[in-house]
Amino acid sequence: MSDLLTYEREYWPLYSNIAGIDEVGRGCLFGDVVAAAVILPEGLILEGVNDSKKLSPKKRDLLYDMIMEHALAVGVGLVDSEMIDRINIKQAARLAMKQAVEQLKVTPDFLLIDAEKVDVKIPQLSVIKGDANSQSIAAASIVAKVTRDRLCEGEWDALYPEYGIAIHKGYATKLHREQILAFGATPMHRKSFLTNLFLQEQTLF
Repeated sequence: MSDLLTYEREYWPLYSNIAGIDEVGRGCLFGDVVAAAVILPEGLILEGVNDSKKLSPKKRDLLYDMIMEHALAVGVGLVDSEMIDRINIKQAARLAMKQAVEQLKVTPDFLLIDAEKVDVKIPQLSVIKGDANSQSIAAASIVAKVTRDRLCEGEWDALYPEYGIAIHKGYATKLHREQILAFGATPMHRKSFLTNLFLQEQTLF
C-alpha cells in the first residue's frame, strides 16, 4: 500500500483536498463513458484498494462501499454515446472527468489524474498508470467501474435485453458483436466505434 500513497504523501503537506480522477468505458462499443473524482481524508489508508480492473466484482463492491463511507467527497460524470460520436472518445472522457470534478461537494485544490488532463483551473498532475500507483486514483477507478457496471447490469440491460449488456458490459466481445450483427445497433451504441469495427457491414445501420 505504501507505493499507492507515494503521490499523496508528496502533495498532502501542500494541499488539503486532493482528488483522484479516473474513467471507465473508454473502449466500449455501447453506453456512456463514466468518470469519478474522489477526495479521501489525509492519512487514510484503504486496505485492498487497487486498479479496479485487477479486482473481483465482489471485492470492488466492498471497496466501493468503504470508499463511499470514508471519502470527503465523491463526484461522478457520464457522457453518452451520442456525445462520444460527436466529439470523439478522448474528449468525451475528459468531459466526463470535468463533470465528475464539478459534482464534488468539496472543492479540490489539487487533482491526481490517470494519464489525462482535466479542463479545470485547478493544479493537477497526470499520473501514468495512475490507478495502479495512487490510492486516490484507484479509489476513483473503483467508483467509476462499479457505477458503470451497475448501469450495465440494471437499467441498460433492461432496455436492451437481447444484447447481453450485463455480461460483457458493452465491450467488443464475440457475443456482443454477434448480437449487434443479429439485431442492429441501438441508440446507445457508439456509431463511430461500430463503423470501424464492422466496416464491411453496410447494412448495420
